[in-house]
Amino acid sequence: MELDPLTALAPSDGRYASKTAALRPWLSEYGLISHRVIVEVRWLQALASEPAIAEVPALSSDAEAFLERLLNDFDHNEARRIKAIEATTNHDVKAVEYYLKERLGEHAELADYREFVHFACTSEDINNLAWACMLRGARDEVLLPAYDAIIDTLRTLAHTHAELPMLARTHGQSASPTTLGKELANFVHRLRVQRDCLAEVRPLGKINGAVGNFNAHVVTYPEVDWPALGQRCVERLGLEWSAYTTQIEPHDWIAELFDAYARLNTILLDLARDIWGYISLGYFKQRLIEGEVGSSTMPHKVNPIDFENAEGNLGVANALLDHLARKLPISRWQRDLSDSTALRTISLGLAHTLIALHAAEKGLGKLEANPARLAADLDPAWEVLAEAIQTVMRRYGAEEPYEQLKGLTRGRAIDGEKMRAFIESLDLPEEAKDKLRALTPSAYIGSAAEQARQV
Repeated sequence: MELDPLTALAPSDGRYASKTAALRPWLSEYGLISHRVIVEVRWLQALASEPAIAEVPALSSDAEAFLERLLNDFDHNEARRIKAIEATTNHDVKAVEYYLKERLGEHAELADYREFVHFACTSEDINNLAWACMLRGARDEVLLPAYDAIIDTLRTLAHTHAELPMLARTHGQSASPTTLGKELANFVHRLRVQRDCLAEVRPLGKINGAVGNFNAHVVTYPEVDWPALGQRCVERLGLEWSAYTTQIEPHDWIAELFDAYARLNTILLDLARDIWGYISLGYFKQRLIEGEVGSSTMPHKVNPIDFENAEGNLGVANALLDHLARKLPISRWQRDLSDSTALRTISLGLAHTLIALHAAEKGLGKLEANPARLAADLDPAWEVLAEAIQTVMRRYGAEEPYEQLKGLTRGRAIDGEKMRAFIESLDLPEEAKDKLRALTPSAYIGSAAEQARQV
């Protein structure tokens, strides 16, 4: 059966293929192969830059240009050639080595240096650097912009609705009012903090041989400062040097990266559930999309499906990311291959993250606040002013202010007339009573509007 979105086993390449396409250059099998080729070429260039390695002298400008063209022109046909070689070698990294030797044979100068492709390397020297470049690219080019789009949309909504009063709920019960904009501003701030944490995770890499000691390197060229040469190669790839390793780079930075993704995703999960609830309460309407159907049997329904979609995919993403963050830093002694097969599922965790981000962004773009519904909940809730009144009473030394308001309001419906009558009975300065007389539930929002406008 031909592979296409209808026959794909995973929804990330099937039903949601269009949502995850931006990750394919980075996290697909093609992405892994192409980045292995980059790493192998950069290592050959690093060897040629070391004067003590006389057998690979400094490359001519023509040879350098050939290598850069090889990288720039690498495409699916070249990747398929590597897969054809792998069918014989049954080893994916060795197939890349043989491919490069094949290509270098096309250039008179580089043909002499073919045996320095993959020189003194273990497969993990190539793979850890390839994965680091892939994860950095997927983060910087795809996922950070997707998070930023949601943050920008939320910020706009927070500013737009900065002054729109809303009944808050703590423990599900009516609580001191807030504004719709302020509640969205909370998410803007939380997401920005964790977004910056994600952006600041430093990808690491190593290229130090079979068990991290440059064993073969030192035997062959003892005069070379191999740690310095390895560090230069890694830094040319835009990565930071991982100085102490076994055969594998420890993956601690990947665990840090995935934990950062998971924290962001958890905040978005919280947002999705809150917005779902506000839609259910009628605080938000959803703009109708021509042709969309909400239910196969109930024509009236406009389901909050985008936020439900986001919630489901965030759960799947975090389950995978959490497993990888816990599993990847653990390796038996100097090496086992359990990390290798686990790394190949990275694309799934980040793909479901991206699917969720697209869904959340789509859902946010359809929201319309419903001021009438917000007011219908808030305006009758005079009991929420109990906090303000008992606090003012404390200032002026009134006797048992909390207890008086508890007796007036706890578990009881109370209207404006009863609340004002209570205020009139208080032994407070007239100036203080005037301020309390002017209070209404919708006016009792503290600094919520200012906080929302400033986010």
